[in-house]
Formats: sequence, structure tokens, C-alpha cells
Amino acid sequence: MTTTWYDAPSHAAGAALAERLAQHGMPDAEIRSSGVRVRAAEAARVAAEELGLIANPAGVQSLDVVIEAADPAAVQPFWDAVLGPDLLRRDPTFTVRRLAEPRPLRNRIHVDVVRPSAAVDEARAVTGLEPTGEYGVMLPDDEGNEVDLVPGDPLPGTTDWLALFAAMTFYPTSAPAQLATKVAELADAAGIPLMIDVRAEGVVIDSGKDQWEDGEGADPKFVALAAQIEAAAKDLGLRADPTPLRFVQFGIDAVDVPTVRAFWLALLGYAEDNRPYLSDIYDPRRLNPVLFFQQLEEPRRQRNRISFELAVPEGAVAQRVAAALSAGGRVLSEKPYLVADPEGNEVVIGT
Repeated sequence: MTTTWYDAPSHAAGAALAERLAQHGMPDAEIRSSGVRVRAAEAARVAAEELGLIANPAGVQSLDVVIEAADPAAVQPFWDAVLGPDLLRRDPTFTVRRLAEPRPLRNRIHVDVVRPSAAVDEARAVTGLEPTGEYGVMLPDDEGNEVDLVPGDPLPGTTDWLALFAAMTFYPTSAPAQLATKVAELADAAGIPLMIDVRAEGVVIDSGKDQWEDGEGADPKFVALAAQIEAAAKDLGLRADPTPLRFVQFGIDAVDVPTVRAFWLALLGYAEDNRPYLSDIYDPRRLNPVLFFQQLEEPRRQRNRISFELAVPEGAVAQRVAAALSAGGRVLSEKPYLVADPEGNEVVIGT
């Protein structure tokens, strides 16, 4: 689906556009404190113009994932179980494709998935695997592609929220724009940025990774906002359903972390997480997945079985390729562009 990002000065301004589009049968919208992403359509253009919102092509991109396997039919059920159905259409797309030649060594790219505890238990039962790894949460598919499948916990001080690296809740409702508008008003009044994803099925409210914490635990200001949102949902007769919630991020192992990190910052237009103990980079509009980087002691020359696909507007492809090259990347092929970072991790750049 082709989308458009409109810069906006507040959650409420984005919610106003989402509310108008819901009246046109276009409920899907991602509301942020700095703008809103909606389906590209004439109705959206007209409504945005009437509200004084400006389209910004820099806000339109998607980062998806490809997992290559010698036997995709055998690997696909593992990933279906681990990820669960993306009922709310929030996460990067995972595609399993056939591998041309065996690559037996460990990937430099790996996946973190955080889901409600019951969903994690069910996924482990379906795969029949016992988790291992440093944190006791790693599961491998039949060909060695790894995922850390992490169970989430209730968010302290709340009744409807889960801590899934991000603080999240989901309210099913037949009038999602109504709830989104109220949540937007509360977030603006509290001065706390939220991710408010409006769907025909309901509204997802998300803090963004770690944004609910204050360094010592749950931030009292965020907990207070969460309580206000719970009360607003209750006034509308709504009940939270955590079942479809999930958080996804990607880790990249690198010998030279600063160099590889700089490549992905330049290519994706991401921002750095300034906390000294983290290597995270993130989409400043909070629309695409977080990447983080881990120290690799020895190079792994083999190509990964996991890679990325970056989709941007047609006019931005050349600029993104140039940014990749200026940050130490290499073009491996064209039409579409296949680019490798300084240590060989690959991304297709297309439209």
C-alpha cells in the first residue's frame, strides 16, 4: 500500500486527519507527535490541505526482512509460530525465500521479537524447542536463523499495558478514530510522545522502545498518562486485548561497530540513541524498526541468510544509494540496487 507522511505540530493535528479519513472508509493511520502516515489517496491530500498539513516524502520508507532458506516450506512454519499473525499490520514484513547455495555459518543479523507471555509459551510449544542462549530466550529455525523470543510482562502501575521493550496496549473498537483523538489530546497535554496506530480493528498505543522508563523503572509521568488513557477507554466502554501485540527489532553483529552503525544511520536517515550503554539507532518518526549493534570478535565472511529490503519513493533511490556509498557501502548489483555495508550485510534499495 502506498502511503504519505504529513508533518504535523502535534498528536491532535495528526488525529484530526485520521478522523476525517475514517469517514471516507480509510481508517489506517499512524499518528506521531510530529506527523501522521496515511494511505496515499486524493481524499487524504484534500483533507490534509484543509487542515494545513504538508506532505513530506522524507517520511515515507519501509524496512522489511528477507530470510533465505534451502527449504522454505520447512522454515516458514517456524517463523509463523514465532511472529504470530500480524493482525494489526504494524511490523516489518518477513519473507522467506529459497537459498541458492548452503550458508551454514551463523548470521551477523538476528531478530528480537517480544510478545505477551502466553503467546511466547504457545510459540515455544508449536516449535517444540527449548530456548537457549545468553538470556535463555533464543530459538533457531531448522537452518540456523536465530530469534530471541522474549516474553513481556505487565507494566507496573497499570492494568491494560504490557512492557514489550516498549509499553503497549490495544483497544478493539468499532470507532477507532474517537479513541485516537482522545489519546492524542492526553499525550499532547502530558508532553509525552506516543505512537498511536489507528486500524479498523481498534487502536494500538505504544510508547516506543524504552520510552516509558526513567532509568530506574517505569516513569511516574508515563504511568500517569497510561492511567488517563485507561480511564478514557473505560469511559468509551472499551477493554484492552494484549493478544495481537508484539515488538520487533534487529541486531547486527560487527567487528567495527562505529563504522557499520554509521552506514545504517546514513542509509536509513535514523537517529542515534544517546544513552551511553546502548548502540540503538531508530527512525525519528518511529515508523520503522529499531536496529542495534553488538561487538563481533572475529569476522564472518559468509553472506547472511537474513537481509533487509528498503523501500523509498522512486525519486529517493539514487540519494539513498549515494548515502550508502559515502558511508562505506558497496553496490553489488543494480535494478534493483543491492548494497552491502562495510562488513557485508546486505540491503536491497527499491521503490
